[in-house]
Amino acid sequence: MSDTLPLPDFHPALPPVLAGPLLRRLEPTRLVLWLVGSRALALTLRLQGVGDIRLDSGQCTVIAVGAHAFVHLIDVRLDCTLPCDESIDYDLLIDGAEQGIADWAPHLLYGDARCPNFVLRARVDQLLHGSCRKPHHPAADGLLCVDRLLAQEHAARDRPALLMMTGDQVYADDVAGPMLRAIHALIERLGLFGEHLEGAVVSDSARLYEHPASYYHRADLLPALQSNETLRERFFGGARKPIFTSSSADNHLVTFAEVMAMYLLVWSPVPWTLIAPQAPTLTPERLKRYALEKTRIDAFTAGLGNVARALAHLPTLMMFDDHDITDDWNLSAQWEETAYGHPFSRRIIGNALLAYMLCQGWGNNPDAFAATLHKAAALSANTQERHLDSRVQDDLIDDLLKFQHWHYVLPTTPAMVVIDTRTRRWRSEMNLKQPSGLLDWEALSELQQELLDHPSAIIVSPAPIFGVKLIETVQRVFSWCGYPLLVDAENWMAHRGAAQVILNIFRHSRTPGNYVVLSGDVHYSFVYEVLIRHRKAGPRIWQITSSGIKNEFPATLLEWFDRLNRWLYSPRSPLNWLTKRRRMRIVPHVPEHAEAGERLWNSAGIGQVFFNEKGQPQDIFQHNANGSPKTRMVAPEGEY
Repeated sequence: MSDTLPLPDFHPALPPVLAGPLLRRLEPTRLVLWLVGSRALALTLRLQGVGDIRLDSGQCTVIAVGAHAFVHLIDVRLDCTLPCDESIDYDLLIDGAEQGIADWAPHLLYGDARCPNFVLRARVDQLLHGSCRKPHHPAADGLLCVDRLLAQEHAARDRPALLMMTGDQVYADDVAGPMLRAIHALIERLGLFGEHLEGAVVSDSARLYEHPASYYHRADLLPALQSNETLRERFFGGARKPIFTSSSADNHLVTFAEVMAMYLLVWSPVPWTLIAPQAPTLTPERLKRYALEKTRIDAFTAGLGNVARALAHLPTLMMFDDHDITDDWNLSAQWEETAYGHPFSRRIIGNALLAYMLCQGWGNNPDAFAATLHKAAALSANTQERHLDSRVQDDLIDDLLKFQHWHYVLPTTPAMVVIDTRTRRWRSEMNLKQPSGLLDWEALSELQQELLDHPSAIIVSPAPIFGVKLIETVQRVFSWCGYPLLVDAENWMAHRGAAQVILNIFRHSRTPGNYVVLSGDVHYSFVYEVLIRHRKAGPRIWQITSSGIKNEFPATLLEWFDRLNRWLYSPRSPLNWLTKRRRMRIVPHVPEHAEAGERLWNSAGIGQVFFNEKGQPQDIFQHNANGSPKTRMVAPEGEY
């Protein structure tokens, strides 16, 4: 295929909207939405109680990412204040016509409704959260649990305040063959812009897509030089991970067009109706793998209409983790030196970060991205032969790699602080191979300032702050031996400085008395209640982890980790005094219906937390994607 060829004339007309709308950040006087059109659309927002609002360039920023693909970033500030805890209908009319979402996206509606709606909650009394949605994992899609909850809702006050996605919304580094084939078909169908590539075997995106190594052998596209051996191992997954995850970067996404196509294909059923990808030429062994992956991708795509419906009704906030960009992203100073020191890997990381900004980051906090959006619009302003301007692209990537405002704070009750644990890391100066701290000193100081004088707070940390001690010990041993990449050794306790500061923040007298830490990443779910030893006044901390949305930990391995962890780190075990959390008492919540003593829940799905007036968790559930009844995380039964 070639991304410079004109689209065939026999294709039917493209639908006006390819993906969305997704509800993003909602406030009483502000609505933020995201959608992708096949052209630049003249949109009118019809809002119940307000009327029609024609969206001009100040309210809707349109960025072309292809000849027939335009990202619409909608940010509407209202003169009036929207009512809380009431259902509010909204619609999007195209080109001034009276045809709305019911006409061009009926799959987004529940029952007999003629348009979607949302509820602006006065306080966060319940929310949904989860991470790690890998399309070709055999588990069912946990976002379908969100759709089922909304379909059963009877009152506005029953609706969750928001959906918090805590990382790995896409897997740019772990892509099934059929998904990559669909990505390439969509790139051609929509004319997504190509790019020139420096430092690779291929010179541009068109040659990449046609290259025999494009499927299942992308590491071979690196220059075959001895000096690039480190790059191959650290970036393209040459290091195997026998304990936690296998390295699966055979189809690692490379170009900006590939990552943008991935977002369209995981958030909307519409792009799948525009393509009919066929298997490429493969060896019999690879063809067998392709066929298995295709059955899983087919099951995934069957539910996308319901997923899109949920995302059109529930405000959704997001934060990246490593797989949104690449595995082990910024794990150590050595990794950073290797990956950013080569133009090809730097471009790969930058392309994924640019797509994240347009599809995820902007909707969390639009005010932080004004200058960046201006450059992103210029990226495609002078496309020659449908190729991006390489100088503008590299300049924009440089800006994104230096960008320090991916984190954000929601003005909710309780306050919600979403932290960036990937780009502002505390790097080891003594040993570049050692894992970096998840936040550096400056970022931790800013976090403490955000928390001061709040009675309660919700902290969103993609990686659990209080994890499973045994697993963290295994990671620590591998790090001591110089192999942190083998076990994803990136937990809060892996770096002494970052660990001590975050624990001291919790102990500060002016920070909240009640903390809830929402996390994902680890592919299993658990709840810990954490208390400071020898202090009656608090604080009380709940570590609530829900993972994955469509991913699971190897079942037998997790069962043994769970069992060994209970034996080795029982309340009376002297090993507890060797941990950085020895001044804290950690009490597990037990999954209802679990086997005796089990504390880690291994089932794809979505987490749900109900809060009382003090901002403390009142009920904690894990909704199971396999259709089994939801699992309640039962209150503590003793010291851990």
